[in-house]
Amino acid sequence: MSGAKDYYRVLGVGEAATVDEIKKAYRRLAKQYHPDRNPNDAQAAERFKEINEAHDVLSDAEKRKKYDRLRRYGAFAGAARRGPGSGAPPAGGDFDLGDLGGLGGLGDLFSSIFGRRGRDEAEEAVEIAVQVPFRVAALGGQVPVTLALSEVCPGCGGSGAAPGATVSTCTECRGRGTISFGQGSFAVNRPCPVCRGRGKLPSVRCPTCQGGGEVKVDKRLMITVPPGTDDGARVRLKGQGAKGRGDIIVVFQVEPDSFFRREGHHVVCVVPINVAQATLGTRLKVRTLDGHRVVLKVPAGTQHGQRFRIAGHGIEKNGRRGDQFVEVRVDIPAKLTDDAQAALREFADKAGLRH
Repeated sequence: MSGAKDYYRVLGVGEAATVDEIKKAYRRLAKQYHPDRNPNDAQAAERFKEINEAHDVLSDAEKRKKYDRLRRYGAFAGAARRGPGSGAPPAGGDFDLGDLGGLGGLGDLFSSIFGRRGRDEAEEAVEIAVQVPFRVAALGGQVPVTLALSEVCPGCGGSGAAPGATVSTCTECRGRGTISFGQGSFAVNRPCPVCRGRGKLPSVRCPTCQGGGEVKVDKRLMITVPPGTDDGARVRLKGQGAKGRGDIIVVFQVEPDSFFRREGHHVVCVVPINVAQATLGTRLKVRTLDGHRVVLKVPAGTQHGQRFRIAGHGIEKNGRRGDQFVEVRVDIPAKLTDDAQAALREFADKAGLRH
């Protein structure tokens, strides 16, 4: 990789740049070189791609860590620093990411940053956030989700060519499907932007997909929510992503409930009672997670905020089940009639309560 392709230099930031500094530099350059502001400018388009590529790596903590490690190993320094037998590629030649296998694991490291691109490129995982009602997350169930995913174009079968069109070898990549960037003995392959990694170009593009070879379709899925699902929990759906090859990563976002809240494996609900019920005691019918009602005995002299346990009516997860706790809220009347005030004063006097 040449100095011009050094990601820090591409964005014009130092190696110690913060995430905010990287984002600021990216936004400024992306705005300057955006294709909409530079129509029919191939150099600006190439610069825009480099800026996005640099931001993609440096804005991701894990990718940046691996990238910096690779730089420290001297992977971008060129063949001049490598001695015979070091595993460096022949001078002036290109190589695929797989050729890095002899460099002490740098091949796998570099591939983990950028991925193995080209015609055999694997579909990336799609991450989606799914809103889940509290009770479904607690008890388990299913929620419907509709996604816009890429599928092979039915009009051209993925070739990108219109019916009857001729297909010729791409002159940009000479049919390889990839182009190299970097200079000297260290060059990295990426998909050709002209043929989009296919290595061939149609004389007339498919009118359905505009030459892309794929179209967006709405895919409806029923997502299974395991019992005891926590907010932020993830599940991976294998082979349910783009073109039936990529995966879908589902991130559950548990919606709050108007009655229940969760504390680990336990659930807590707040039930209001009046002063007479708290003082003299009462019986309450309390709703549980599964929709049943349990009779709860509230003893005389119950205090505001006191909790009562209903065993075994919490959340079950990994073979363990929690309890339901009923928290009592004693409501004080905001206004009393004259007769009620007089009766309350008489009660206070007899009970020895100050007022």
